[in-house]
Amino acid sequence: MKTLSVLLLAGAALLAGCSGSDKEELQQWMAQQRASVKPTVPPITEPKKFTPQAYTEAANFEPFDMQKLTQALRRDSAQPSTSGLIAPELARRKEALEAFPLDSMKMVGSLDRNGTPVALISVDKLLYQVKVGNYLGLNYGKITRINETELDLREIVQDAAGEWIERVATLQLQERTK
Repeated sequence: MKTLSVLLLAGAALLAGCSGSDKEELQQWMAQQRASVKPTVPPITEPKKFTPQAYTEAANFEPFDMQKLTQALRRDSAQPSTSGLIAPELARRKEALEAFPLDSMKMVGSLDRNGTPVALISVDKLLYQVKVGNYLGLNYGKITRINETELDLREIVQDAAGEWIERVATLQLQERTK
């Protein structure tokens, strides 16, 4: 028991020795370290001097020279063009169903009105009647055929090379899902 009390007294004496003066020494050392450490900032390089260059019209070609523009237009018009496909489509007035993509449309029925087939198209919870010759979809789709189960249309789209080509699309009758 005596050894235990001696150990406790020795530990208490060590703890008492760590108070007060060591704290002041530590604070002085930290202040010295802060004062001696100087941050090093690399100097910023001087910006390059800009010297403006005078524009001399004689040395450079004129980008809007009428002769060069005329030659370019002749060269383009000499190539076979498929722009004849798109020109009539751009000149006509758009129909209501041309504001919606084909994948948002559903053919929900068909009927025969005075010998003319008519398809019923549902878009945004509204029902539209269309016949052969009407337009729908975003790609200048013109309806070419309507039967009881599907509607065929001709679309005009650009291929990977940027040329306008015709493409056939079909809307099929959709079964009602509950």
